[in-house]
Amino acid sequence: MSLIRGLFAIFYHLPRIYKWFFKPYYFLSLLLTLAFPLVRCCPGLCEHLPSQREDGNSCAFDWREVEILMFLSAIVMMKNRRAITLEQHIGTIFLFSKVANVVLFFRVDLRLGLLYLTLCVVFMIACKPPIYMGPEYIKYFSDTTIDEELQRDGRVTWIVEFYANWSPECQSFSPIFAELSLKYNCAGLQFGKVDIGRYGAVAERYKVNPSPLSKQLPSLLLLQGGREVIRRPQVDKKGRALAWSFTEENIIREFKLNEIFQKCKKHSKGEKTEELKTLLQESTDGGEPVPQDGTEEPESKKDK
Repeated sequence: MSLIRGLFAIFYHLPRIYKWFFKPYYFLSLLLTLAFPLVRCCPGLCEHLPSQREDGNSCAFDWREVEILMFLSAIVMMKNRRAITLEQHIGTIFLFSKVANVVLFFRVDLRLGLLYLTLCVVFMIACKPPIYMGPEYIKYFSDTTIDEELQRDGRVTWIVEFYANWSPECQSFSPIFAELSLKYNCAGLQFGKVDIGRYGAVAERYKVNPSPLSKQLPSLLLLQGGREVIRRPQVDKKGRALAWSFTEENIIREFKLNEIFQKCKKHSKGEKTEELKTLLQESTDGGEPVPQDGTEEPESKKDK
């Protein structure tokens, strides 16, 4: 079932994947992923490779290589069961394919294995996954601004992501959080982010462990008046994060975004109505003509 879901996601987002391969990171990852099949099947190269096949055909996979590739597909299917975004699906395929390629190259020739391993290390150092640069309504905090901003107006509900730039999970979650900010940002519900890899004091203050072993990154906190109301993932008494899936649906449900957003909209409309009544009353008291029913109301400034 996970294989079918993964294939469906890949085909559904095929136009988006096509654009990815114009980026160096994804293009080079694809080449490294397909390195062994290309070398094994490429005329002019495969003839010089050793083979354990009975027919001596060095341009075809032997049984042991087929077993390794089948084991790779099983590992990818199991790991992709927890993947949320398409980026995570693709990243899992790239990662374990490179591991399988290392094993296959070392099995064929020690020199090829060392060469491929060196290329992978250079790639990891030189190429980083692309960072999300799309539209968002998110305010970025520092250690000196976060407390003041969260406590400035008790009527504003904040959803703050605690993240670190080195975390692959945080990088995969960035598009989801940005999409939520575009849908739900309003005067009474705002979104923020703070890099606890850079501001360690903030991590201590809000009890978020930035260690990779804690599995607390990313962490989402819903705060009202600077006070924590909801936290995901939850943390047990030993400081370990409880498993939780950062899907858009889970966040909307657990943080009750629809209810908060509707409440903020009603509250905003009520304030505008009261302000209009006050202005009309002042104009009446001052002897100025009151606008008739057909007169258009002044446009309100749209919240960003």
